[in-house]
Amino acid sequence: MDREAAIGILDERDQRLVAALQCDGRLAVERAADVLGMGARTVRRRWSALRADGIVKVVTLPAHRDPSGVTLLRVKVLRGRLDAVTAALAAREDIAFVDVSAAGDEISAVALAGPGPRNRLVFEQLPRATAVTDVTAAAVLHVFRDAFDWRHDVLTPAERAALTPERPSAPEGEVDATDRLLLDALADDARAPAAALAAATGLPDSTVRRRVAALAGRGRLRTHVVVDARRLGLMVDANLWMRVPPDELDRAGRALAAHPAVHGALATTGPANLHAAVWARNLEELYRFVSAEISGLGIQSVDTVLVGAAVKRPGATGAGNRKARPPSGAGPW
Repeated sequence: MDREAAIGILDERDQRLVAALQCDGRLAVERAADVLGMGARTVRRRWSALRADGIVKVVTLPAHRDPSGVTLLRVKVLRGRLDAVTAALAAREDIAFVDVSAAGDEISAVALAGPGPRNRLVFEQLPRATAVTDVTAAAVLHVFRDAFDWRHDVLTPAERAALTPERPSAPEGEVDATDRLLLDALADDARAPAAALAAATGLPDSTVRRRVAALAGRGRLRTHVVVDARRLGLMVDANLWMRVPPDELDRAGRALAAHPAVHGALATTGPANLHAAVWARNLEELYRFVSAEISGLGIQSVDTVLVGAAVKRPGATGAGNRKARPPSGAGPW
C-alpha cells in the first residue's frame, strides 16, 4: 500500500476520463460529459489538471505503422554495466522501446531496423561489448496488438463504442503541405485548440478546423494517450515470451490481443514465437493470467520477465519513462 500511495493512483473518475481520451484524443468535453454522466465543467477541470500536472499527454501517431523491419531484442548484461548499455540503447533513434528487468540483468528493446546481416547493432556492436553476455534478436512477423491499441478497462462496451469515432481501417487520401504543417503542430499536443494551431501555423482558424476534422475522418490523424500505467493502478508490467505450435499461433495471438491486460501481442521468429506485454494490478493477478487465463491456447511454455523500469517509450515523460543519458566517452561498444 505504501508503494501505491507513493505513486498516487488516480481516482475512478480520472481513470475513466483517461480511458475516454484513449478512445479519441480530441474528444470534445461535452461529448465526454454526456457519455460518462459527468458535468462538463468537471470534465474540463479534471482534464486540464491531468495535462497540466504532466500525468496525461496526448500525442499524435503516424497514420500507418508498418511492423516490417521491427526487431525485439533481449540483451543480457553484467549487473555493474547495466546503466551504460541501457543509456546507449535509449539514445539511439532506431530504438523505440527500452525496458530494464526487475532483476537488473536484462534489457528488452524494440529496434526499428530488421535483424538482417546489415544490422550492425545486432551482429557487431552488441556482441562485441564486454558488458553484454548474450543477445537474442527476434523479427516481428505479425502484430496482433501494439502498445498504441491498448485501452484501460474501466469503460463499459457501450461507453467505449459511443466515444470511439468511426475511422477507416487504413488511411485515405493524400497529405499535402498544409496537412503536414498541422500534423507537425499537433505532434506533441494532439489536443491543441484550433486557435493555438492557427497561431502556430499562420493558417486561418476556419481552415484549421476544417483540415483537422478531415485528417481525423480520413484516418490521417491518430492519437495516443501517454500515461504511467501505475497511476491507473497497474503496478506490474511484464514481458512474456511464449512457445506455441505453428497451428495454434494465430488463435493464441488473437486471444491475447483481446485480453484487457495485454498491451502488446506479437508473433516473432525464434524459439519463443509469441510475445506479450502485460499489465496487472499485482503479482497475484499476473499469476492468474499466466496460470489460468491463457490456458487452453496451446501455449507450451512461458518465460515471464518483470519490468523494473520503462526507460524509453514513445511520447512518455516523467516517472514512467526514466530519461537515459548516453555514457561519456566511447560508450559500451
